[in-house]
Formats: sequence, C-alpha cells, structure tokens
Amino acid sequence: MPNPKRKFSHQRTALRRTHWQTTLPVLSETKNVAGEPLHRRHCASPDGYYKGRRLPGYKDKSA
Repeated sequence: MPNPKRKFSHQRTALRRTHWQTTLPVLSETKNVAGEPLHRRHCASPDGYYKGRRLPGYKDKSA
C-alpha cells in the first residue's frame, strides 16, 4: 500500500479543516395549542405529538 513521501504540515491540515462547522437545528411552530411553542423538524414532541396528531404508544405523564 502506498505511503506519503513526506509528512503533512499542521498548517495544511488546519487549512483543510477550517470549513468544518455545525449548524443549529431548525425549529418550527407547534400545531398543538397546549404543547411547547417550538419543536425540532421531523421529531415528535415530548408530549407525543407529531404533525398535530397524537402518536400511538405515548402515555400521559399523570398516569
């Protein structure tokens, strides 16, 4: 297997990695009136709602 003839400098490695960045998750308004005002896209809320409907299998916190 081929190996590099010389070592990459720290500066060259750092320049390659300068464009690594994270993005904030996208938040949307919740359709459920009683729930939290914002939620992450494509994720169910802690109350068990997704796209304004209750998901099967979620239990009430009081029970």
